[in-house]
Amino acid sequence: MVMISVLVLLGLGLVTATVLAVASRVFHVEEDPRVQAVLEALPGANCGGCGFAGCEGYATAVVTDPAIPANRCCAGGAATSVAVGELTGKVVAEAEPLRSFRRCDKLAGKVVKPYDYKGMPSCAAAAAVAIGGSSTCAYSCLGFGDCVQVCPFDAVEIKDGLAVINPIKCTGCGLCAEACPRNVLELIPARARVMVFCSTQDKLKRVAEVCGVGCIKCGRCVKSCPAKAVTLENERIHINHKLCLSYGPECEEACAASCNRNALRVICRVSLAEAGKQAEATPEESAPVREAAAKEEA
Repeated sequence: MVMISVLVLLGLGLVTATVLAVASRVFHVEEDPRVQAVLEALPGANCGGCGFAGCEGYATAVVTDPAIPANRCCAGGAATSVAVGELTGKVVAEAEPLRSFRRCDKLAGKVVKPYDYKGMPSCAAAAAVAIGGSSTCAYSCLGFGDCVQVCPFDAVEIKDGLAVINPIKCTGCGLCAEACPRNVLELIPARARVMVFCSTQDKLKRVAEVCGVGCIKCGRCVKSCPAKAVTLENERIHINHKLCLSYGPECEEACAASCNRNALRVICRVSLAEAGKQAEATPEESAPVREAAAKEEA
């Protein structure tokens, strides 16, 4: 009886193996060798910044789909885009480099902590259980580091309860911005000149009560911008960086100059020096930003 059972199992195994072998030949799909070549040209970060689950997904798509451009790999930069373009025969369009930016400066605004949060050390958890989290401002950076956990390039760290972005390491993949439950982090062009250091949607009275540099939506920046690049949408000030950069520096950053709350500031522009990868701030950066940078480095 045992022998019969063994023979039956062996027979089933043989039949199954035969069916699988035949199926593998019948349904075999020849992979384009360029897929592997593109995969080897990619940095292998699997960050998802290209819009695909990983490098292999993008490599397959960019080879097989004519609509997928060769410059989608933000982690690899221009050199990778050129390599992918050569392998796929696609024209490489110049892409605007992006970097992550934090729309909050609760330290300068002296935003207080009404209590010590003792729950799960996660921004998502804190945002879910309390309107203000561990801060009186319901729109400020919570500082528990969800963004740090998801960044594959070690470009984010928490200092004094604030997420600090390293513009040299940041590739603009956007994972940190997606992980932020407060939408404090957002992607901006690396060449952006002015940014809003506030994400509040509260009214004037509430903002004035909780933060010394919070945006009160007075509209002076909107009126002063000759490029019409500054707008008030959904109770938040937004900058159309494409319009701002197209207009050029002739406006002398009028929007930032008009803000008496220092919520709009000229931000540091950095160059990626090939030797040493040192960040070099240009002379045009504002005094408040220099002071903030000095405090963060201290």
